[in-house]
Amino acid sequence: QVQLVESGGGLVQPGGSLRLSCAASGFTFSTSAMFWYRQAQGQERELVASISSRGRNTNYADSAKGRFTISRDNGKNTIYLEMNNLKLEDTAVYYCNVYVYNSPYWGRGVQVTVSS
Repeated sequence: QVQLVESGGGLVQPGGSLRLSCAASGFTFSTSAMFWYRQAQGQERELVASISSRGRNTNYADSAKGRFTISRDNGKNTIYLEMNNLKLEDTAVYYCNVYVYNSPYWGRGVQVTVSS
């Protein structure tokens, strides 16, 4: 089974940093593009960042550009999301995502709360 397990969330002050991890298994990680999404309470899920299979290409939501960095370690079957200069509006549940045989798979999500 495809499994995605996020970790690294928590409570952070505005301007602080946090590094999320997503451990993946059950599919060929090294050939799969990976994605980070987030969903704030009462809002729809939005794409935050994506990364190609080898990590050569990355894309970010406008709200994340310049502050967030997505990366991956294919040897560890893990992707990361480094979040810097966090803002109140970054508060959300963050999800790791992958498409396997055209079907989406999601982690359980990890809460990130930015509060003073």
